[in-house]
Amino acid sequence: MSDEKATALVLRVVEFSETSCVVTLLTREFGKIGALAKGARRAKAPFDSALDLLTLCRVVFLRKSSGGLDLLTEARLERRFRPPAGDVARLYAGYYLAELLLSLTDDYDPHPELFDLADFALKELSETRLLVGAVVLRFELLALRQLGHLPSLVNCVECGTRVEPAKRVAFGQLAGGVLCNQCRAGKRQVVSLSGTALAGMVTFTDEASTSWETVELPAAVRGEIRGVVNHYMSNLLGHRPRMHPYLGFLAQ
Repeated sequence: MSDEKATALVLRVVEFSETSCVVTLLTREFGKIGALAKGARRAKAPFDSALDLLTLCRVVFLRKSSGGLDLLTEARLERRFRPPAGDVARLYAGYYLAELLLSLTDDYDPHPELFDLADFALKELSETRLLVGAVVLRFELLALRQLGHLPSLVNCVECGTRVEPAKRVAFGQLAGGVLCNQCRAGKRQVVSLSGTALAGMVTFTDEASTSWETVELPAAVRGEIRGVVNHYMSNLLGHRPRMHPYLGFLAQ
């Protein structure tokens, strides 16, 4: 076993015994790991109360050479996830981010940019500077881009032809993006997406721009985007995310 140090976000905590728990961490250096935290539930544990859901912490763990759980030996709290009091929208949004990170990432497959994106989103959800729906959509689309799952929003996903954002554009949920008129025929699970909604999604995928922070989209367009993204995410994961029923506010 080797002694490793990392910066981590706590994605899940499960009781293991009267004194210990199993944690799933997204680390910047090593990707997602599962670790046993012995004694974490004791009053005087060597974890500095750092193993709450979505906390940012510095950890030390022993990496197992076999397929078993790693052993967490130290965790030092850096920042808690604390949305404004009574703001359940931001709280549920944070839980949704944790669910996506658990589902979309593989063990020991590091994505430092994804970690930074999640860290930024959780900080913003703990404040009120940006709209919660905008923060979540930005995270979803850029996470999909960084993991290689972003749907094609500019060129036809089948033939590569540029699809001009007309009044309505065909979007293939199973195909993985927009479709030109020729490639649209015969495809299953194709929805009609407004040009305004498509342009809005493109804005949120521009990593070099902050224009997404101030873009104003009509409520109908926000609802349209949310429906498309929810459906696409469910198809990608193979199931509906457990937090989806609690996220109706994202379309408002």
